Amino acid sequence: MATKKSSAKKKVATKVVKKAPAKKPVKKVAAKKMASKKTVKKVVKKTAAKKPAVKKSVKKTTKKVSAKSPKVDQYGLEQDDEFYGLYFAKSTNKGLVEVKPCTFSLMYWWKGLLGYPDMIEISKGSNTAMLQFESTFGGGDSGETELTEQDVLDIDHIIEVDEEEMLISLYSYVPISVPDNLIGVLGLAILNINPETRYGCLEICTTENEEGETEHFLRYRAATYLRGIKSGKVEAIESMVTNGSEFFGLALDAMCVNKSIKKWLLS
Repeated sequence: MATKKSSAKKKVATKVVKKAPAKKPVKKVAAKKMASKKTVKKVVKKTAAKKPAVKKSVKKTTKKVSAKSPKVDQYGLEQDDEFYGLYFAKSTNKGLVEVKPCTFSLMYWWKGLLGYPDMIEISKGSNTAMLQFESTFGGGDSGETELTEQDVLDIDHIIEVDEEEMLISLYSYVPISVPDNLIGVLGLAILNINPETRYGCLEICTTENEEGETEHFLRYRAATYLRGIKSGKVEAIESMVTNGSEFFGLALDAMCVNKSIKKWLLS
């Protein structure tokens, strides 16, 4: 906050004139010779100034307490992981093939829980794996759904494993290619349904067949990360497939409001 300085009063200098006193007569005195003074040498003892003692700076060594990084195994799994330190392999025609944690989780769900034969393809180096299987989808029995129990269609599924990312991806396809005259209608239906789909999404996948012709397929895609899941990797895969199948079924039923899409799906 600015404050005003009080104006100091200047002192006025006044000249004082002193009158010189009247001069007295001065008597002349004979000047006496001054005895020569002996010069006295002052002996100054030089005392050596002591240098101040240099204080040694004592460095305090503070031990840095670094947080110990948790132990990890050859797959980067931490010590409290359910598969920590374990090595899995399966016998094939080419000998033993290493089965890494995410692939093992998929294998345990497919073989151990569902009891199906091993159909998982593992790549060289075991960094990727793939499982392909089929299922049938039937509509509900209530009058509120577009698809009934008699309306059954086949669905192709692919589950891909990426061990480096620890990512499991599910792709569910309608195996019938989409006719060109339905691409626009189907795309509009996807735009309307995807915001209501709580898990995964619908999309049109474009590819080329063996004859080099372009084909379009309707598919549902979902994915889940197993990184950071210390316990329950198998359950995470099971949940992904179960929820994915449910939401894909609901989406297919919603699409069948359009009669041309329903006719195509059941063809």
